[in-house]
Amino acid sequence: MRFSTAAIHRGQDPDRSTGAVTVPVYQTSTYQQDAVGKPRGYEYSRTGNPTRAALETALAALEGGAHGLAFSSGVAAISAVLELLKPGDHVIAGDDLYGGTYRLFEKVYRKWGLDTSYVRCDDPQAFRRAMKPSTRLIWLETPTNPLLKICDVRAVAKVARTAGVPLAVDNTFASPYLQRPLELGADIVVHSTTKYLGGHSDLVGGAVVTSKRTAYETIKFHQNAAGAVPGPWDCWLVLRGIKTLAVRMREHGTNAAALARFLDKHPKVDRVYYPGLHSDPGHRIAKRQMHGFGGMVSLELAGGVRAVDRFLSRLKLFILAESLGGVESLVCYPPQMTHGSLPRQERLKRGIKDNLLRLSVGLEDHEDLLEDIRQALG
Repeated sequence: MRFSTAAIHRGQDPDRSTGAVTVPVYQTSTYQQDAVGKPRGYEYSRTGNPTRAALETALAALEGGAHGLAFSSGVAAISAVLELLKPGDHVIAGDDLYGGTYRLFEKVYRKWGLDTSYVRCDDPQAFRRAMKPSTRLIWLETPTNPLLKICDVRAVAKVARTAGVPLAVDNTFASPYLQRPLELGADIVVHSTTKYLGGHSDLVGGAVVTSKRTAYETIKFHQNAAGAVPGPWDCWLVLRGIKTLAVRMREHGTNAAALARFLDKHPKVDRVYYPGLHSDPGHRIAKRQMHGFGGMVSLELAGGVRAVDRFLSRLKLFILAESLGGVESLVCYPPQMTHGSLPRQERLKRGIKDNLLRLSVGLEDHEDLLEDIRQALG
């Protein structure tokens, strides 16, 4: 079954009792049991819910994994993966990553006893050099947030296998339509389903997909024990979103490529980050491991922070907001928004300059988006 077909049908058979072609929303907290110890498949909705089960089946199918788990947010999904570890363990993470992930590593799990090292994510051998006897996990984003670096998943997976360490990849920016890390050698895939999988800026959720039975059972235990699960309506909204994921991602990519080419030639733009540009350092690897280049574009404006303020004040269609991956176009200022949890010196060391902006390019007509950017730069 090819991707677009799987996105519509996997885990989403018509309802057996009514014939409804969309998965029902099972808005219930508990379930009747036929006798003590004899439930009909479900006992309590923190542990399992039919709408959530349909979503988890669909997510696993899209990523090519055996097991899917849904969470109440992307960071809840990340936290569940980190529960595979214990105090004293070491994680190697790519240096460019979502500020909320950095906050978890540094402000939550470090005081719990987790040690995290950061290396250049576009240098696979940097992960090998950073290995310690206590290393128990490699963490990647690709494309990264916010600099859209491309990490060679196959090469890092080889390093991980040689060391006997699992590789987890945050696939949020690409979505499973553009990239499937498990097929490239990763062990675990994480998503914020809030973003492209949901696709309409109307829910918050997360997901973990793996084919490793032991990892699945541990994460599943944590999902139930900690209880950071999505409600049935949020699960239903993600199911609705993934049915159109393929067509949306193609259009996001078309619009983003048009804007990136325009910005790359504009005299008021110092630099454009977009893996679809032939000049981008990650273009060759992205072309090899992805099926498109995505809908995210980052740029550095000439003129520093004052230019950023002027540009943002003039935009008409692009909405200044957190998040990404919805049908509407958004603009974000990472230094004070998504990556505000990083100290300024840490941000600058990682290449997140004060004149950096991140665009989530939506599904509006690309000429309207170009005109909005053009007039804002003017």
